[in-house]
Parts: sequence; C-alpha cells; structure tokens
Amino acid sequence: MSDASANGAQEIPKGQFVHYGFYKVDPAWRLLPPEVREEQKAELVRTVASAPAGVSVRSYSLVGIRADADFLLWTVAPSPGAIHALGRAIMATSMAPSLRPAYAYLAMTKRSIYVRNEAVNGRRLQINPEGATYLFVYPFVKTRAWYQLPAEERQRMMNEHIRIGHKYPTVKLNTTYSFGLDDQEFVVAFETDRPEDFVDLVMELREAQTSLYTERDTPIFTCIAMPLAEALDALGGVGAARVPAAAL
Repeated sequence: MSDASANGAQEIPKGQFVHYGFYKVDPAWRLLPPEVREEQKAELVRTVASAPAGVSVRSYSLVGIRADADFLLWTVAPSPGAIHALGRAIMATSMAPSLRPAYAYLAMTKRSIYVRNEAVNGRRLQINPEGATYLFVYPFVKTRAWYQLPAEERQRMMNEHIRIGHKYPTVKLNTTYSFGLDDQEFVVAFETDRPEDFVDLVMELREAQTSLYTERDTPIFTCIAMPLAEALDALGGVGAARVPAAAL
C-alpha cells in the first residue's frame, strides 16, 4: 500500500488510459442466417453500451475504406484493467468467434513538455471528443536521435510544429502517450468534419523540421463516426437493435 493510501489521501490521476481497438469481421459471418447476425449484432451493441463505470466508448466504421479493419472502438478509461474488462465482455459475446482484433493501440493522456500554457496542458489530460464526422488515427514513433537533441532545439522545432497545427482550427488533435505501454511512443487521433483540411495539415507538417525525426507514422486509419449499431449494419444486413448514440 502506498503512503498516500495508508494516510487516506487520494492520489491525483495523471491522465486517462486510451485504447484504439480495430476489428475485422470474418467474411464467413455474412453467410450466417440474417436472424443470427441480427441477434449477434444486438448483443454486441448491448455489451459495449454497458461498459464498466468510468469507461466511455465511441464507435467508427472503416467499411469500404480499409481492407484490414471494419470498425473501431475508441475507449477511454481510468485504468488498463477497465479496458481489459470491456475486452473480456466483447470476447464473451456470440459474435466474438467472427471478430478478429486487427490492430490495438494502448496509450494514455499526459501533459506535453512542449506546451507552456498550463490551462491548455491541463485539458490534455482529458479526452473530450468533438463529435466530428471523421477521425484519423495512427501510431507514431520518433527516432532515437530526436531524444539526443538539446531541449532548446527540440522546443524550437516543436514551436514550428505547433504553429502549423494552429493554422487548421477545424482539425482537433488528441495526443496520447504509449511509452512503456505499447510498441509505439504516441498514438495521435485527429477529429474533423473537413478531411481536406487534414490532408493540407499533414502535407504542411511534412515540410516541418520535426518530420526529419519521424521513424514511423503508419498505418493510418480514416474512420467515420456512427453509433455502433450502424457500424455493425455496415458489415452486412440492417436492423440491428438501436441504442442511443450517447451511450456509445
């Protein structure tokens, strides 16, 4: 037991844990009788809607966009254990044998060492989705040479990076950190209703000096926001049980 717990003091959370779970559905699932598919979709919707307390899940479809993933569950939770509990519940559904986790990224929110505005930095500890139509997600790894640069040099280049980002107010960035949690160092998720602005932003960032120190920033996922029932309907067949979008 920590000293804080022993003294009855509450520990101040450093951030939220964030999971990006991309799923691919076995094509053979579409051969099942329609009523079976409808029952399975409805069960999965209910399972996700009844996620553990403190866990929020947003759903997105990638059908027709990527060949290797059909839908995304973007989960925000107070601990990895809560994310695990939701994963266990999903794997206990009747649809689980037809679900393949295509990609999974674990990260957490934290303050940035490059942002001086404390109010802005404090807001980075909480994921507050804009409710935008599109979400662009990718893992991100810097070269080891980046971390050997003097702090002032990194700050100078990041100032340019941040300045470019501010030129595109229609694109909201959610940066999460994976150091020690997963293979990548960051997972970034951009929300926007204007995908053309996101394309321009990424093109301009390629010209920034920080891009010289990018080791990996793929795969990149283009996701379309929708209630989970609709995302599952996009897999084949319609009429899955509906739950309020807010519950997802």
